Amino acid sequence: MSDAPPVAARALVKRYGEIVAVDRVDLTVERGDVFGYLGPNGAGKTTSLRMLLGLIRPTEGSAQLFGRDPVVDGAKALDGVAGFVEGPRFYPYLSAHKNLRLLADYDGGDARAQIDEVLELVELRERQHDHVGAYSHGMRQRLGIAASLLRSPQLLLLDEPTTGLDPSGMRDMRDLVRRLSAEGITVLLSSHLLTEVEELCNRVAIIRRGRIVYEGRLEELLATAGGGYRIRTAELERARMLCSAQAGVDDVRVVEGELCFQADEDAVAALSIALGQARIGVTALVPQTASLEDLFLGLTSDDDEPARATREAIVA
Repeated sequence: MSDAPPVAARALVKRYGEIVAVDRVDLTVERGDVFGYLGPNGAGKTTSLRMLLGLIRPTEGSAQLFGRDPVVDGAKALDGVAGFVEGPRFYPYLSAHKNLRLLADYDGGDARAQIDEVLELVELRERQHDHVGAYSHGMRQRLGIAASLLRSPQLLLLDEPTTGLDPSGMRDMRDLVRRLSAEGITVLLSSHLLTEVEELCNRVAIIRRGRIVYEGRLEELLATAGGGYRIRTAELERARMLCSAQAGVDDVRVVEGELCFQADEDAVAALSIALGQARIGVTALVPQTASLEDLFLGLTSDDDEPARATREAIVA
């Protein structure tokens, strides 16, 4: 296997007539990543994944998997790569075991010998002889991962793997992704469930109207919203005046009966002393942390002022 990154897309474009579905996307997934690919419906996520797998040809640009381009190298580019886009498909009148046996025969090698192991991994061994047509949506999603694992992949692409699952099924799918990552498999996870991405992923890319608006470490994205604090006090106006006059305390405002401001830790420490000396009773002084959902909405919403401010702060 090449030392090239599992995924490297450069200036990737897909047009359908006058519609630009994907607009000069650059994307890099490093080895060992659980990489979250996020965007609103219609933003270009699935189209990007289909180009990465060679299911559709890009209008411009290139996509490489471990240094191989599906357009140039064909099926060879998918060695070590597995997954599904827009849900896995199986013969509903065959059992899970027979479906996997057919797929194993296509791949050849020792894939047949792994059927029991992958069924055990996705917790379907007890139902392996049931017709897939009788499976729940979550069971079919897990069977899709089992089918992908028959190829012993180093890169696993999953498009909305928890869509339609109940809370228990979503938890099981998250646990499965964690186990696969712990075994050294790189995972590219397309999802609109931001709490799921926040739990699982170390790096993310956010796509908006076909363009990447952020790519990088998740912790760095979340850190862009740091530095905010809020104070709860019965003497709101006195506290506001003191905060406004305090060095290093900026953007002081009242929000829903609380005092909000921006400051670094040293300024906050000095402010707390000043509040005590002024005998202003404080019932809460807590940092404000933005969730991935807050940042996602700021990056992908329409061009109103808050959305632009969020994008500019992150780019800066």
